[in-house]
Amino acid sequence: MINSNVFSYINVLDKAADAAWLRNEAISNNLANVDTPNYKRQDVSFEDELIRNLNKVEHRTMDAKVYNMDLARIEPRVYTDAEAYSYRLDGNNVDIDTENVYMAENQITYNSLMQCVKSEFQNLKTAMGNGS
Repeated sequence: MINSNVFSYINVLDKAADAAWLRNEAISNNLANVDTPNYKRQDVSFEDELIRNLNKVEHRTMDAKVYNMDLARIEPRVYTDAEAYSYRLDGNNVDIDTENVYMAENQITYNSLMQCVKSEFQNLKTAMGNGS
């Protein structure tokens, strides 16, 4: 993480990309265990925590909220989803079709985050007069 206010959005995007990467690993693990008896699907908690922290910051503009947010308090966290739920006799609650949809969605999210990071750096480059 870069410690400068100029990089506030980049730091948030970096955290979100880390969460997306971790979610990709969780989904891959779910797919790998689709036939494992009693396996329970895992997911990553991040977006709700980010929104909660943005709402805690007492500023009107998004720029001010991002600038004053404490990113050290926001970490992506792996959790077991629907632990008590299973629609299969073997106790597993992973649906391969649903996981594949989640994987595709997460890949789009990750790619979009990387494009946003690239755009933010291009903006900084332009602001410094080296924007070509």
